[in-house]
This record gives sequence, structure tokens and C-alpha cells, in this order.
Amino acid sequence: MHKFLFQITVFIYFVSTVGFLVHIITLRKDAERIATVVLSVGFGFHTAAVLMRWFVGGHPPLVNLHDSLSFLAWAMVGSFLLFQWRCKLKSLGAFVIPFAMIIMTASSFQSKEILPLPPVLKSIWLPIHAIICLFADAVFALAFCIAIMYLLQERQIKKKRLGAVFQRLPSLETLDAMNERCLTVGFPLLTLGIVTGSIWAEKAWGSYWSWDPKETWSLITWFIYAALFHQRLTVGWRGRKAAIMTIIGFAVLVFTFLGVSLLLSGAHSYATWLK
Repeated sequence: MHKFLFQITVFIYFVSTVGFLVHIITLRKDAERIATVVLSVGFGFHTAAVLMRWFVGGHPPLVNLHDSLSFLAWAMVGSFLLFQWRCKLKSLGAFVIPFAMIIMTASSFQSKEILPLPPVLKSIWLPIHAIICLFADAVFALAFCIAIMYLLQERQIKKKRLGAVFQRLPSLETLDAMNERCLTVGFPLLTLGIVTGSIWAEKAWGSYWSWDPKETWSLITWFIYAALFHQRLTVGWRGRKAAIMTIIGFAVLVFTFLGVSLLLSGAHSYATWLK
């Protein structure tokens, strides 16, 4: 049943993606409204799929690549819907939802088999740590999309050719403020994710920090976002610098999430978890 719900979700997200793209191409307000409603329905199905998989497996669906990608997409869509409800950035969906759709597509190609948890993962810290980290990743994904929008808009303005892109994107001030808002949410979540991971490591392996590849790259990611957070607060970094730093931080975060887990051996490797 959870596989069927997942497939329905992928289809609905695809329809919503088309709707958001139609909106940004044609500026039809009804396309954006319909796409948002369709997306909300898809989010409901996605939530049901995650909960059903949790019920069938008897543990949080967060430990393999299929589950992690699916949950990341779920967190992205949920964060976007909340963000959209509060901030009304109508063009944001055309950037965020195709990204979430790509993640869901990648998830659909991974093994959906539910395997028993290794003893080390049978802990209350699994859902706490993993959910916090994935929500941090989701918020930073939104910040990444907003940073791309900022650079596109800035390029239009610098060229003094205020064409179609300029009309479709919010002002630079609005985009920069939204980027900062994502940072103020995502950075504390990332910090809390690292702290809960350290607590879990101490209980599982007797050490708060072992310089596992995932731990090392998580710390590198944290330093990048900490630097951005510090520069915004103390130096007043705004605009292009902050947007570029956001993109760099997200690139490192993606490597930490996927590259380290797939390419480097360690306690956080998906292959290691599933042995």
C-alpha cells in the first residue's frame, strides 16, 4: 500500500510541477493557485505513504536512500507550503517543486525493500536526529532556490534589460530577506542535528565524536553556514555575496548528504547500515 501511495504522490507532484512552470511562463494566477492546491493534495498522500511505511516496517523510514530522499522531498514540500502561506512568493514554486520532483524521481529508482534495523539504529535518537537533519536540509534547499532566483534577478537588473525574468521574480530586497529567514531557521536545525547526533554516538559507540567521514563533512557544512550567519549578523553581508555563499553551502551539504554516504565508508554509509 505504501508503494502505491508513493507512486500516486510522484504523479501528483509532477502535475503540480507543470502547474508552477505554466504559472511562471504565462503569469496566469489560476495556474499557481491550482498547482498549490494539487501540491497540498500530493503532500497529504506523501504523508500517508511515509506513515504507512513506518507502520509496516515498525521503525522510522529514514535509514536507506529511498526513505531519506523521500522524506527530504516531503520536508521540502511541507516547508515550501508553510513558507508560501506566510510569505506569498508566487514564483518560488517553479524553482522548489521541480527540485523536489527530481528528488522524488531519484527516490523512486532506489530499493523500496524494508529491512530490519541493525541494533545500533534501534534508538529513540534515530527519528530525532534524522528528522531534524532532514528538515535542516529541506530549509537550506529552499534557501538555495531563493539564492538562484536572486542571482537571476540581479543579472537582469545589471544588464538593464528588464525582461520576462524581471517581471516574474520578486525584488532583490524580498529575495534577500527570504534567504536570511531560511538561514535563521536552517542553521539552528543543523546545529541541533549535529548535537543530537553526538549524543546518539556517545550512547551507541561510547564517544561523542569519532571523525567519521559524515561527521567531518557535517562539521565542514556547519562552519560554512556559521560563517554566513556570522557575516550577515556582524558584517552585514547582503545580496550577491550571501546568495553565492548559500549556493556553496548547499553544494557542500549535498555532498555531505549523498556523496559521503555513497562514496565514503563509515558508520553513516547506507551500505554499512544495510549489511
